[in-house]
Amino acid sequence: MPTLPWVKPNPARPDTSAFVMASRLEVRSKKDVPRFFLKSLSAWGQVRKAPGALGASLEAQLIGGVFYTLSAWESRDALYAYARAEPHKSIMIGLRATMRDSTFTFWEVPVEQLPIDWKDAKRHIEEQARKDAANGPRAAH
Repeated sequence: MPTLPWVKPNPARPDTSAFVMASRLEVRSKKDVPRFFLKSLSAWGQVRKAPGALGASLEAQLIGGVFYTLSAWESRDALYAYARAEPHKSIMIGLRATMRDSTFTFWEVPVEQLPIDWKDAKRHIEEQARKDAANGPRAAH
């Protein structure tokens, strides 16, 4: 289970908040794992250079076909600008058909609490997955 450690692409301004995003992405088939993993590395390279990125980590559970992402941003706008930029935009579109399930969750923390702990991130993901399930398929991301 490779985990890419937390990196800090840009310094955080003291006494500010970070906008955190965590996700759990599960592929439909084991045959999709290599392609998904390679594409995730491309997106990883992009986040390491993204304006407004304060930190990021990636955990790949290759045998189970489950990928977790965790990132912190100086603002919601910085995260969305990254998501709309290439290669991330094309990766998301190209891999959509391979996805079985995905959960995305967002919260804010003081920058002094960075890096986010994976245990905390997974707790947020599980809470969001429960909310999405309770609200039905339309609420899921």
